[in-house]
Amino acid sequence: MKRTILAGLALACIPLLGHAQATTDAEVRKVDAARGKITLKHGEIKNLDMPAMSMVFAVRDAAMLTRVQPGDKVHFTADKIKGIYTVTSIEIRK
Repeated sequence: MKRTILAGLALACIPLLGHAQATTDAEVRKVDAARGKITLKHGEIKNLDMPAMSMVFAVRDAAMLTRVQPGDKVHFTADKIKGIYTVTSIEIRK
């Protein structure tokens, strides 16, 4: 009986975990450190239901902008935070 209840609770919690952020490939087009923004030419961002395009994103942490420059090929994750499309992680592709 206890095992059934625990299994039911575990399944009930799955929707609370939210959607996973998938990594997306992109090319850095512009870095605007003063405004905390980055322009990326990116592939489809599945968790945001967004097609491939070029667009400006805010960044969660301005320190991310010190690691990239225009022309860099990157992997990144993004989410919509307080209504603003925001890069939550970024790393240069190897």
